Amino acid sequence: MSETTTSTLRAWAAAERMHHRYLIGLILHLVLKRGEATAVEAVFRLFRTQHEEKFLPAIKSLGLEGLPPAVAAARYIYLSNLSGGVKVQYMPESDRKCWVRYPPPRWIWDGAAIGGVPTSVALAMPRGFHAHCGVSLGNLRLGFVCTKITTDGEPGLEGYFYEHDRELAPEERLRRDSSEHAPDFDPGLAPKLPWTTPERIAKAKRNYALQYIRTFLPVLCGLLGDAEAAALARHVGRLIGLQHQEETAAMLGFGGTGAANFAAYLAAMLHGSGDEARWQGDAAEARVTAAGWRLMEGKPAVSPAAFDAWNGLWEGAAAAADRHLALSLEQRRDRGDAAWVWRVRRA
Repeated sequence: MSETTTSTLRAWAAAERMHHRYLIGLILHLVLKRGEATAVEAVFRLFRTQHEEKFLPAIKSLGLEGLPPAVAAARYIYLSNLSGGVKVQYMPESDRKCWVRYPPPRWIWDGAAIGGVPTSVALAMPRGFHAHCGVSLGNLRLGFVCTKITTDGEPGLEGYFYEHDRELAPEERLRRDSSEHAPDFDPGLAPKLPWTTPERIAKAKRNYALQYIRTFLPVLCGLLGDAEAAALARHVGRLIGLQHQEETAAMLGFGGTGAANFAAYLAAMLHGSGDEARWQGDAAEARVTAAGWRLMEGKPAVSPAAFDAWNGLWEGAAAAADRHLALSLEQRRDRGDAAWVWRVRRA
């Protein structure tokens, strides 16, 4: 493997780590600052938006068209999560009943974060995504039955897609029933990803984490309003940047203090996130330039508040790397400039 490829793989992994933690931090902070009901609504909107944007195109690209609806939905859940590095299992029972299971440790509630997640928030995920599969597939008889939930102390999120004999009302499309138990996972019965190279897997994991932030920041702007969303999500970004700069810098092979060191780190993190970035400068002052913001590329009507929120990651990371650093934006493409330019200065 070439050194360039190795550097890129490390950058993808570091970007995945930072954005994965950002997602978790945003959800936990919503519970803390805005309450359980708001967090439930935010997570529901996140996963419903993800469903509407990704589900049907992936059914086609994964070759799942023409399968029984329960089988197609369960195979999608298995393959899409597997590609993102999420622990997931697939257990077919019949053409009308097909199980999926997310064993611990849960990707979305990584580490000790699971201790701060109400079950209502955890259930907003299958309500937003799984319960809508029948609607998207044009089969209103298809619903999802959740039989286990990790946040209640059960060994994973578990349930099955089931095609009923009648059409389901919207409130019936997700049902909680702990009386049933999933069959054991047999890898031989599970579908296989169409690609298995280390490079493709690493990039898919990076994309999986970034996709959540691409969806969630506009969702928060719509739910809370631009000003509150920017303030809340920027603060969380600073916290995550503070907490994970050292870890991600080590993944990239960076260490030390000063403006140049942080500028090189930021350019590498932007590269890992899909942007072409360059830096120049010295220990006292440096600049980082990026031509675009791939995270939101192609997404219509993204508020500048979303960038302000995301930029909190790098503000926090700068403070963690060197508490004497000041990070500011000199140019912004969302306000008509030719590029994004950050100034890093050691006070």
